[in-house]
Amino acid sequence: MIKEDIRFANSNVMEGMTSISALFAAKAAGTNDRVIHKIWFDRAKKVKKARELAFLSAKCAEMGIPLEEVSAEEIDKLTVGNTHGGIVAICGERTLPRPTPQNLPSGGFLCLLEGIEDPYNFGYALRSLYAAGCDGVLLGERNWMTAAGVVARASAGASEALPMFADDVMTSISAARSAGYLVACAGIRNALSMYDAPLKKPILLVVGGEKRGISAAVAAEADVTVRIDYGRSFRGSLSAASAATVLAFEILRQNHQI
Repeated sequence: MIKEDIRFANSNVMEGMTSISALFAAKAAGTNDRVIHKIWFDRAKKVKKARELAFLSAKCAEMGIPLEEVSAEEIDKLTVGNTHGGIVAICGERTLPRPTPQNLPSGGFLCLLEGIEDPYNFGYALRSLYAAGCDGVLLGERNWMTAAGVVARASAGASEALPMFADDVMTSISAARSAGYLVACAGIRNALSMYDAPLKKPILLVVGGEKRGISAAVAAEADVTVRIDYGRSFRGSLSAASAATVLAFEILRQNHQI
């Protein structure tokens, strides 16, 4: 398997300080139970990255995590990307609870991403959702969190910071609706412009992948179907990550309070 293909394999290796710092913060906040087995630091970077090493030493001592100095070659064999900066965390699985009306955030903004076929696009979408104030993400039972390290790197750590829930998609939508959430699906047919659609919290935004979009069964659950208006005639469509970004920030705008 060549290194580029590893992006589709299971991986719980967090690469770089951004992903690892996000995981530290999420664990402190109680939104992520992922176990950090050990952290590796490139011994050749001890002087150049003395500040990062001091931070890691303190956090590892506080949390009881082994911190090991290893060679750059050992780290390179373990990683997918090349931007880890000589710092990686070898981690365990993260528990993704099933969503229920009781454990979903009250009055929040949730997003369900259906059918995204690449972990990088999934990560890019999560980065934007986090920045726009999304309170949690609903996932199908099969999802890209099996490639958590790749997703964390693409999302700049947002995937580890966001609360996540996993279940059958229809069951998840039912749980959100029972918790009082409006279900807004991105689409074209019989859709309202995002500028006219009511996108007030609590809201569940559903965005589909580029190839298949939202499934018919999920689209039928929409309380409102919302479209993104383009600035010119354009027969194509935005990527799922771009669509999620635009709609998430419109939700932020409509719910913004000065």
